[in-house]
Amino acid sequence: MILESALLQVTQGNTDAFEKDFAIASRIIASMPGYISHELHHCLEESTNYLLLVQWETLADHTDEFRKSAGYEDWKKLLHHYYNPFPEVRHFTRII
Repeated sequence: MILESALLQVTQGNTDAFEKDFAIASRIIASMPGYISHELHHCLEESTNYLLLVQWETLADHTDEFRKSAGYEDWKKLLHHYYNPFPEVRHFTRII
């Protein structure tokens, strides 16, 4: 299992619209091969920050399958215009 993490910095005044569109985008990612689960967390200290955690079966399920899919194009159209700066995505594997 691979854990993807991304700190999402949403532009000021757009958090409500982002959360609404993220709910739609959640259905896209959940339909992808290799997808296990995801969580979106809202930051308490910075009201425009969110933490996205996605569990994938393999790294390739995210980097090759999802990012090269038509679903990812829809995901980008729904969400990418909200971010400033664009998030850095990292992948982790559990050791304990």
